[in-house]
Amino acid sequence: MSKIKVLTCAAMLTAMSVIIGIFCKNFMNFGMGLFRVTFENFPIMLTGVLFGPLIGGIVGGATDLISYLLSSQVYPPNLIVTLGAVMIGVVSGASSRFIVRKRCVKQFIVSGILAHLIGSVIIKSIGLYQFYGILVLWRIPLYIVIASVEILLMCVVYRNSNFRKLLEDFGR
Repeated sequence: MSKIKVLTCAAMLTAMSVIIGIFCKNFMNFGMGLFRVTFENFPIMLTGVLFGPLIGGIVGGATDLISYLLSSQVYPPNLIVTLGAVMIGVVSGASSRFIVRKRCVKQFIVSGILAHLIGSVIIKSIGLYQFYGILVLWRIPLYIVIASVEILLMCVVYRNSNFRKLLEDFGR
């Protein structure tokens, strides 16, 4: 696959994630940022599965920083939360390359579970602990629901025949 195609697709998935992130940060934010219903990790995980851990991590970091700059938030960026976004892309890419290598629904499920567990539940919660203290534990049930929806979305997208043709173009 050409580098131009990879760059173009990664840029489009970054833009998709930024738009979802800005919308959710501004309109689906409860508890002063502690409880935010967002599906911005879906394009990041998809990037990791499609293009591997390096590009997935770059898209995760770029998404977090760009959406921060374009949103109405007034507090400084939390680099631990940005690391969590990076790790969502890295873990989804690494797990799809090294754990479940065969392109199937199981690959999306395993990648999504591991990416959310490490990036969202562990790393982002550590980053948010300084602001919210022990209340950050209330994010875990929320992220179980969000991760389930995002994994379901990845499986639905994978079953789409046009998406499968796109995967053939990517040579995977």
